[in-house]
Amino acid sequence: MIEKVLIANRGEIALRINRACKEMGIATVAIHSTADSESMHVRLADESVCVGPPPAAQSYLNIPAIISACEITGADAVHPGYGFLSENANFAEIVIAHKIIFIGPQPEHIRLMGDKIAAKRAVASLGIPTVPGSEGAVSSDSEAAAVAKELGYPVLIKATAGGGGRGMKVARSPSELPLAWSTARAEAKAAFGEDAVYLEKYLDKPRHIEIQIIADSRGKVLHLGERDCSLQRRHQKIWEEAPSPALNASSRTEIGATVTRGLSKLGYLGVGTVEFLYENGEFHFIEMNTRLQVEHPVTELITGLDLVREQIRIADGGALDLEQDDVVIAGHAIECRINAENPFTFLPSPGRITEFHAPGGLGVRMDSAAYSGYRMPPYYDSLVGKLIVHGKSRNECLMRLRRALDELVVGGIETTIPLFQELIKQPDILDGAYNIHWLEKFLAARKPE
Repeated sequence: MIEKVLIANRGEIALRINRACKEMGIATVAIHSTADSESMHVRLADESVCVGPPPAAQSYLNIPAIISACEITGADAVHPGYGFLSENANFAEIVIAHKIIFIGPQPEHIRLMGDKIAAKRAVASLGIPTVPGSEGAVSSDSEAAAVAKELGYPVLIKATAGGGGRGMKVARSPSELPLAWSTARAEAKAAFGEDAVYLEKYLDKPRHIEIQIIADSRGKVLHLGERDCSLQRRHQKIWEEAPSPALNASSRTEIGATVTRGLSKLGYLGVGTVEFLYENGEFHFIEMNTRLQVEHPVTELITGLDLVREQIRIADGGALDLEQDDVVIAGHAIECRINAENPFTFLPSPGRITEFHAPGGLGVRMDSAAYSGYRMPPYYDSLVGKLIVHGKSRNECLMRLRRALDELVVGGIETTIPLFQELIKQPDILDGAYNIHWLEKFLAARKPE
C-alpha cells in the first residue's frame, strides 16, 4: 500500500495531486526550487524538499536530487504530474530501479509514444487510424520533396520527439518546403536535443479530438469519452471542452472502442490520452500522451471520476471497479487556461499578484496555486490557473463560464482573462463551429484597441 507520495512537479498540478493524496489518507512530499519556496503546494504538503535553484534543469529536471528527496523523506511513490519528467522513460526506470513506485505508465510505453514515428507505426498496427505521412524520419531536403510530392501539398513537418508545437512547420508549396524543413529541424534540435523530423499530410480544417483512457494491470482498458481541444494558438491549447460539439454518440462510441481495443493489445497501464485530428468524419492519430493532461478536469466533471485517485490506485496494483457501460457522460464542461500573459500579444507577464479572487457557485471549479501576494516566477510555464465549469447542457455551461470569468479577479499582472471574455461572445464559439486554425485567424483579424 502506498503510504507517501513525492510530487515531482509544481504549481496547480502539484496542488491537485496533493489534494487527491490527502483524501486517500496518503502523506505527501513537495519538491521545489528556491524560486518556489513560498508556493502553495509547498505550504500544504506534509513535507517539502528544495531540489535546486530556479532553472528547471537544476531543480524540477534534476533526477539525482529528486531521488535523494525520496530517500530522505521515505517516499515510496512518485507522481510526476504533467510536463517536466512526466514523459521521461529514463526517469521512470530510475524511480523503479530504486524500488519506488512510479505513478504512471510503464517506461517502455512512455518511450514508445515519445517517439512520434514509432508511436505512429505502433498504433497503426493496433488498428488505430493515422495521418498519411512518411514512413520514418526524413533526412534530406530532396527526400522531403519526394515525400511531399507523393502526399500532396500542403504538408506538415514535425519533430519526432517532443511536442507543444515546437519543431512543427507547414509547407504549402514546393517553394516553401526547404525553409520549413530546415526551420523545423533547427527548432527540434534546440528544444529536444535532436533534429529528426518527418512529414505528414496537412489537414486544412480539422478539429483536435482526444480520447481519455484508463487501464489497470488486469488488462481492462476503458475510455472516458473525448475532449475537444481545437482552440489553439501555435499548437498550444487554451480552451478545452467535453464532449465535443463535433461528435455524436455513434462516432464517440466507435473511436472509443477502436482506441481501447488497440491499447488492450499493447498492455498499456494507467491513464493516457490518444490525440486525433478529425475532419470530414474521419479520425487521424497524431500522438499519445502517456501522462495526466492539463485538461483532465473536464473529463472528471462529465464522468464524476477522480483521475488522479485512479492513477494512484492503479499504480498500487488496484483494479478498475467499473465497466465501459458504467461510464456515463453527464452534461458539458469547458476549461479555460488562464495564463500570466498579455491577452492578445501573449507576452509573458510575471510578477506579484496583488489581488486574487476565484469564482464560485454551482458547477464552477478553479484549479490554481495562486493567491494574493504570490509572485509568478519567470522561469516556468505562465499558467495562473484553470477555470473549469460544468452544466447540464453546453448552453448552460457557456452562460456559467461567462459569469465565472466576470467573477475571476487576478490583479497586479496581465492575464488572458479578457481574451476568454471576448471569445465567449463570438458566434462561432457559441455554435461550436471552430477548428484548430480558428483562433489564430481570429487574432490576426482582430483590430488592436
